[in-house]
Amino acid sequence: MNDEIAGRTRVEMVMATIRQRIAGRSLTPGARLPSVRGLAASMKLSTSTVVDAYERLVAEGAILSRPGSGFYVANQAAPFALAEAGPKLDRAVDPFWISRQSLEADEADLKPGCGWLPPSWLPGEGMRRALRTLARAEGPSLADYGSPLGLPPLRQLISRRMGERGIEASPDQVLLADSGTQAIDLLCRFLLEPGDRVLVDDPCYFNFHALLRAHRAKIVSVPYTYSGPDLELFAQTLAEHRPRLYITNSAIHNPTGATLSPVTAHRVLKLADQFDLTIIEDDIFADFEYTAAPRLAAFDGLERVIHIGSFSKTLSASARCGFVAARPEWIEGLTDLKIATSFGGGRMTAELVLNVLSDGGYRKHMEILRQRLARAMTEVSARLKGFGIKPWLEPQAGMFLWCRLPDGIDAADVARAALEKRIVLAPGNAFSLSQSATNFMRFNVSQTLDARVFAVLGDVLGR
Repeated sequence: MNDEIAGRTRVEMVMATIRQRIAGRSLTPGARLPSVRGLAASMKLSTSTVVDAYERLVAEGAILSRPGSGFYVANQAAPFALAEAGPKLDRAVDPFWISRQSLEADEADLKPGCGWLPPSWLPGEGMRRALRTLARAEGPSLADYGSPLGLPPLRQLISRRMGERGIEASPDQVLLADSGTQAIDLLCRFLLEPGDRVLVDDPCYFNFHALLRAHRAKIVSVPYTYSGPDLELFAQTLAEHRPRLYITNSAIHNPTGATLSPVTAHRVLKLADQFDLTIIEDDIFADFEYTAAPRLAAFDGLERVIHIGSFSKTLSASARCGFVAARPEWIEGLTDLKIATSFGGGRMTAELVLNVLSDGGYRKHMEILRQRLARAMTEVSARLKGFGIKPWLEPQAGMFLWCRLPDGIDAADVARAALEKRIVLAPGNAFSLSQSATNFMRFNVSQTLDARVFAVLGDVLGR
């Protein structure tokens, strides 16, 4: 009986492997599958196991058998499935699990694992003033498409704001996007071909993984340290894999809260020159800083570095607006691509964002918000330590604590148990390509102040 169960499991493992390759488009319609002997050797299985798996896939209609020739992917391939495109993970540590649970949660649910501030922490009054101003605007602001580059006054304001952080970019080097995520999506469309390698930090923002898989990129990773990527391993990875892109945060790293050091930044840029690497620098947490950290784009002058940002973290996730700052010739190509994929820009949202950012109340709001986050960081850190949950570092700014759970505790198990009590957590392996963050968890301190969060953690951890 045990042998039968083991055999059945091996057959299902082969079937899952082939399904995953078909879903991820590494096996396209009409493509020949690996030979029975070849796959059996690579997976260290018997040929009879592979034959059984292939025959079952034929019965399902997923593949075709051509006697004397081999097995082929059926022409009617299944639609591309992002959840199947990456390594098979426990659903509790799948990036989509965190996103879906956070986005679909009821107002009564608690979300210490989400990546945004509570509504009461955002500049609601400033948004209402801007909406009233917009309601009195002339027809074009409310009805017309935006220009392909985006609203000129907002691009000018973004250019000035980047200048405060040492990044020199004219308004014509700034392209507005619907969000930071759309900015990365446009850049991936512009710069990548399916199968290109892309380097990410480990850990990194989990939606980088999902977005890159949507573009059929091959993802490689390098460990992230207190001051940036591990330079020795960064150099080794570039030499071995020759990635086309590197996507990172440099101001306030997500999820660790670490800050890039000037020494690391200079070394990363030298290696980028050596290995012809393009860098996408995601700077959506810029306004949370007390003191501006080094920016790769400032040192590089937007030669190899593309700088992106958005306003969903500090203004409103409902007012989707982001931007790309890049070399002029790249902005030209990206503008055409934006027209092809979304036509005109969201003029109304751009007008709204411009009104809020131009209001003197925004800077005052951010000063208060930074202080509020600092207090929450101190309070949440202290309370988590009481459960044996230790921050990896104490961040200089921002909303995230990257924490190690007590020895022997699997963050995915904790997340599943907490979800039963309507609390959404963010287990570490969702952020880790290498799956090396089993006992880590990211906490959003602004969403972790409710006493119920700590009561559930205590119950789950037995503290």
